Amino acid sequence: MTFLSPLYGLFLLSVIGIYWSVQQSWLRSWLLFIASLVFYASLQAQYIPLLLAATWINFKLGQAIGAPPDWRIEDWQFAQQDWNRRRIKLLSVGVTINVLLLLSFKYLPFILSSVGTVLGWSSGFPAAKLSAQQGADWTTQHILVPLGLSFFCFESIAYLVDVYRGAPATQGFLKFASYKLFFAKLISGPIVRYHAFAGQLQSPKFPAIDQITEGLWLIACGAIKKGLIADRLDILVKLSFDNAQRAGSGNLWLAIVAYGLQLYLDFSGYVDVARGSALLLGINLPQNFDFPYFSTSIADFWRRWHITLGDWLRNYLYFPLGGSRRGLVRTCINLIIVMLIAGVWHGAAWGFVVWGGLHGVALAVHRLVDLRSRQSPQLENFWQTLPGIVIAWFTTQLMVFSAWIFFRLPNLRDSWVVVQRLVGQSADAQFAQKVYGEAIGLYPLQISLLLGAIVLAMGFAYLLNRGLKLQLTWHIKLFLVPLCLYAVWVLAPEGGSKYIYFDF
Repeated sequence: MTFLSPLYGLFLLSVIGIYWSVQQSWLRSWLLFIASLVFYASLQAQYIPLLLAATWINFKLGQAIGAPPDWRIEDWQFAQQDWNRRRIKLLSVGVTINVLLLLSFKYLPFILSSVGTVLGWSSGFPAAKLSAQQGADWTTQHILVPLGLSFFCFESIAYLVDVYRGAPATQGFLKFASYKLFFAKLISGPIVRYHAFAGQLQSPKFPAIDQITEGLWLIACGAIKKGLIADRLDILVKLSFDNAQRAGSGNLWLAIVAYGLQLYLDFSGYVDVARGSALLLGINLPQNFDFPYFSTSIADFWRRWHITLGDWLRNYLYFPLGGSRRGLVRTCINLIIVMLIAGVWHGAAWGFVVWGGLHGVALAVHRLVDLRSRQSPQLENFWQTLPGIVIAWFTTQLMVFSAWIFFRLPNLRDSWVVVQRLVGQSADAQFAQKVYGEAIGLYPLQISLLLGAIVLAMGFAYLLNRGLKLQLTWHIKLFLVPLCLYAVWVLAPEGGSKYIYFDF
């Protein structure tokens, strides 16, 4: 069951109908819990016991961390110190369990392969490298990574840290499980904090007509982004990168731009459907994208791209590391560390490490440039002029799109082939005919115009939304929803592709 399937539509309608037909909050929690298990079982039923066990462990750890100290002890200072030590130990156990869960499934092959390579180099025994690689290959072939595991573990860590910082621990497992396993966000987010989510389950109100329309509109927009555009771009991206050694520099740059747009439309399309589905149940999930490709700095990009992940990284990594409170050098180091972890979170391959490292260095450079600009009125004023804005925008997007190479091709041998061919390379004689002529039916100029049209459409939406503060009325949205869904039904490529962030 995927978001763009008719089965999901029937599933969602059934859940909505039953949800609003019952009045008791505990019955609604039960419904969300069972519906989420049914949804996940349609994808990976074998991992339901694992998710339930992990949910129970985090629930109990949260209760233990949130338990008050025993004030019956006469020496209250000793009781306070003992209580703090116990809470720190419990938090450490909780974070360790979630990290080990993530490592065991998602990173074990990568760890085995890397360790084997190091052992082979250091010991001079190829057998050690071979044995580790065989273990990595066996793990990759026989163990599937549970869908949504990265999001699940990050949310769990956030909950435990929030309770440690003073937020109340939930005493109801059903409510906590409904939050952790909520089907709309379980696989690919957005990352949601427990207390923001649970507050909406207390006394939900049946959504008004404009809220219902907004939920349906989000689902329709998500379907258009994914089904009509991202899945079409996937054809070009896949053919170009799979034949990178035969592609010319212009072909590869075209594929890089197409992939950047595909990734954004694919992921934001998923989040739109998730938010729309939740809104029909009276639950407001946080926004995850805010026109990131119109940002004029890498820091601004990360305030607009995967917003909930950026919020998690700031609150649970960057600030605990010291943030910007310990001087410029330490700030830059913290930024690089955080983005390296963000890269590793996305996948177990060196390409993701490079991608995170590039973004970390870019954030550090931006911090240095920003500091220098504040010290120079002329330079600060320049960035406010049209040439300065254009240069800042172009530099930011050049960095972002170039780094997508390592995101799309996390195997460094594959990504290095693309990097080597980005300048001054001509395409193989048959590349254009096979890829553009036969497979796609469009040639580079036509594809460039289509990509430009997509960017212009995004720019028009950005101008209306951010510049003019204009929104379509609910009447127009309600009229357009069935047209959008019908267009996806008729025009989307057969089969389509899975959501990109299902791999993360």
